[in-house]
Amino acid sequence: MTGENEGPRLPRRRVPQQKRSRGRVERVLEAADRLVVSGGVEPLSTRRIAAAAGIPVASLYQYFADKEAILLALAERDLEAMNEQMAADLDTLSTLTVRAMAETVVRAMVTVYRRRPSLVMIFVRGRTIPAVRDFCRRRNRQVARDLFESARRAGMVREPSNVLWAELAMEIIDRLFQIAFESSLEGDPEIVEEAIVAVTSYLETHATTAGITGVPVHRG
Repeated sequence: MTGENEGPRLPRRRVPQQKRSRGRVERVLEAADRLVVSGGVEPLSTRRIAAAAGIPVASLYQYFADKEAILLALAERDLEAMNEQMAADLDTLSTLTVRAMAETVVRAMVTVYRRRPSLVMIFVRGRTIPAVRDFCRRRNRQVARDLFESARRAGMVREPSNVLWAELAMEIIDRLFQIAFESSLEGDPEIVEEAIVAVTSYLETHATTAGITGVPVHRG
């Protein structure tokens, strides 16, 4: 799980420059969003998306190679919102602890999942599609590495440190979220709480004393 430095890679697609084309792409994404929430990722097809968007399927192919490309574009859009939520919520902490970081990250993820149900359908329930599964795994590793580096710089991680710890913690969260959201777009709150307990307990075994008792945050 270690040794990968690249972030999630998406298939290249044409980026529209004209306002009309950008609007058409947005219609495709919004149509796919609705279809995914109502029926899941398996029955989705480019023809159904094009029909729901009110455009010819040939026009859809100008911007997306296939339905997987559309699903990944949707996930990318919503995961950017998740990154922003996590960063904003972490920025409110006056003291950093392993527990506070774990809880903040988990709750930020839940906030975005509840706000953007298509992300639940794609990122949490859509792992039967190989392109989605691989994208999710790479994205989780990237988030784990970023959080690990922040904690390590703050002196919260025991040395010699290993980014594998953070990657495994993210896998714990990811798997428990699959259970929490498998039958509800709101997520089972009890399982969410247990995810916080589980990942905190694991990470604290690799934390310094400061990582457990707290590191003050100094902002200029």
